[in-house]
Amino acid sequence: MSTPRKITTKSILPPPARSNPWTNHLTLDTLLRVLRNTLFNPFLAWVLVLCLRAQVTPSSSPAWILTVSYASALSVLFVARGVNHRVAHGIPRTVDSAREVVLVTGGASGLGLLIAQIYGMKGASVAVLDIRDLGENEVVEIFGEGVGYWRCDVGEREALERVKKKIEMELGTPTIVINCAAARINGGSLLELQADAFEKTVRTNLLAAFHLYQVFLPGIVEAENGGTIVTVSSVLGQLSPAGLSDYSASKAGLSALHRTIEAEFRGNDQIKTLLVEVGQMATPLFEWVRTPNHFFAPVLEPVEVAREIVTAVDSGQGGVLRLPSFAKLVNFYAVLPGAVQRVARFVSGVDRAVSSGLRERDATDSNRRVLRSAKRRTD
Repeated sequence: MSTPRKITTKSILPPPARSNPWTNHLTLDTLLRVLRNTLFNPFLAWVLVLCLRAQVTPSSSPAWILTVSYASALSVLFVARGVNHRVAHGIPRTVDSAREVVLVTGGASGLGLLIAQIYGMKGASVAVLDIRDLGENEVVEIFGEGVGYWRCDVGEREALERVKKKIEMELGTPTIVINCAAARINGGSLLELQADAFEKTVRTNLLAAFHLYQVFLPGIVEAENGGTIVTVSSVLGQLSPAGLSDYSASKAGLSALHRTIEAEFRGNDQIKTLLVEVGQMATPLFEWVRTPNHFFAPVLEPVEVAREIVTAVDSGQGGVLRLPSFAKLVNFYAVLPGAVQRVARFVSGVDRAVSSGLRERDATDSNRRVLRSAKRRTD
């Protein structure tokens, strides 16, 4: 049995985003979590039934009928949800972290870094790919001992194939592939966006995933216990806010690519696919974007998302993971009448978030330049 690896606490993540106490604690996700654990919990509902039974409440009593009916309805929904997931995604595969080889792209910062650190502590063999140039000592300090790091542009097919051979020689065949690589957000209108910037975003967010899956999927298919493919996409691929044409287009294509892979391997219970579509996270990628509504669309802490992803993968199940709660409703948004969609976009402020963030970023950069200029004159 392998022992958990020692890992340091160094991180290159930014500090958590600051906001007022109400947006920190009172959000839609918090309210729904409380309701799921109380009012909408079928087990607690049956406790109320037992309490009425202990009081010898007659079966003809309205309180008894209402409580039993409510508990029964919650139980039916609970069972139906489980059956639906089993039919849609099959029997879970057995996952043993100590025997898995986990490949994380974009793992030198943000969400990918946290996932790599978590699996390193769990005793899994971890291979991290990123374009950052890290020294050997820095790799050990960030990831801990036993985690392999390879500097690689996942958008280059030949580089991926070379790295694959090195990983297989040192760690073994990757059985869990987690694609976290993402391009920086440019921002700005379509007419202002440079063509090479658009192409780079699509190449990093979409074409790199195509190469990654074509290179590493055959090894998963041949593995005795199968494996799991995790695609970290974004809810913006479906909402498509103003000012994010390149990012939204690439993420929409990434989600479609993942669903195609799921369709091609449907029926094979040893190959699991997990699509992760998240809202805004407190990472360098989104640090200048201001969330339009803190109550409905809170900024997610990367550690929360990483924990959810690792839990889903370790459960051996596939499916779709959407965070925060509003992300689960984007499919319903698509079927709303056009007028209702426009009202929803205006009220939420989704199309103003990028422009306001750009103005704030430009103002901050301007102030920094003024301060640096004043400092030089003083020196």
